[in-house]
Amino acid sequence: MNKKLFRSCVTPVAAVALGLIIGAILIASQGSSPITAYQAMLVGGLRDSDALLRTFQKATPLIFGGLAVAFAFKAGLFNIGGQGQLLIGAVFAAGVGFGLDGLPMAIHLPLALIAGGLAAAIWGGIAGALKATSGAHEVIVTIMLNFVAGNLTDWLSSSPWKDNSGDRIIARTPPIEPSAEIPTWGALPVGFLLAILVAIICWFVLERTTFGFQVKSVGFNKDAARYSGIRIGVITAATMAISGMLAGFGGAVESLGVDGRFEAGVNVGLGFEGITIALLARANPIGVIPAGLLVGLMQAGASRMQFKADVAPEIIDVIQALILFFVAAPTILRWILRFQNQTDEDLKLGVGWGNK
Repeated sequence: MNKKLFRSCVTPVAAVALGLIIGAILIASQGSSPITAYQAMLVGGLRDSDALLRTFQKATPLIFGGLAVAFAFKAGLFNIGGQGQLLIGAVFAAGVGFGLDGLPMAIHLPLALIAGGLAAAIWGGIAGALKATSGAHEVIVTIMLNFVAGNLTDWLSSSPWKDNSGDRIIARTPPIEPSAEIPTWGALPVGFLLAILVAIICWFVLERTTFGFQVKSVGFNKDAARYSGIRIGVITAATMAISGMLAGFGGAVESLGVDGRFEAGVNVGLGFEGITIALLARANPIGVIPAGLLVGLMQAGASRMQFKADVAPEIIDVIQALILFFVAAPTILRWILRFQNQTDEDLKLGVGWGNK
């Protein structure tokens, strides 16, 4: 393993290890056994086909969310609007899923996925266009758009697209047609395979295409990219639109492959967790896959850990926060691990989110 690859792997691995160690101390402070707790978590996420299915289902939107943040970061942009983009993708995919009938699956399912992705791309593109034309900071714009998306999807699922069958008082859409459902092969949801495919495509685009080179050039140095003839505004808007589309695919897969409809409040927080995944993967599209699987496993096994080890379910959230803290503050890891002679490139992940 070359030195650069080794160093890129050490930080996330060490962050996970430290997060689990501190989590074990917190579990022990509650009078529970950390070994029993972690064993229960692993069993809850890996024991059988049902457990594996839960893990893959949990990991899928996390991978899409991580890809959304990682792709934007390559252009020096911080897309914190993954939650809103995910909701937009979820509700519009569900809208096509229940609104059209009589179509074969080969047409209906891709159409619903594309609708969710395109709607979220437009939502993300708004922030990119404002950044490109007026300089409005994408963090502020995407935060505001999260609230707009939340209210818009709540209204859609409680008024024009509400499921009015029976005594429904919950804000949710009607169930999608069977032809729009994402199938599951045993313990393997097809949505998870789609997430892996999209991650590979993202890596290829960033590493093997002219557009990807332009995106990374803008992220490294906007002034140099501008002098070389790259249209900064176009790249900024396009990158945010693609980032939004990736988050939207995560929401679409949730509606079409897990929930079978859109329900307000079900997907709260999923978009924000993409930040953790992207940081843990060090903004590498391929690295997003194991990062999403790790967090998905932790979430899938949380309930069994609570039952078997008698610990608060929020301990998983605390461990995730600790992992995020250590990844986002690499200086602490260097002090703990006594790393020396780090290059400037190694520091960019921790300090480059808000670069101009």
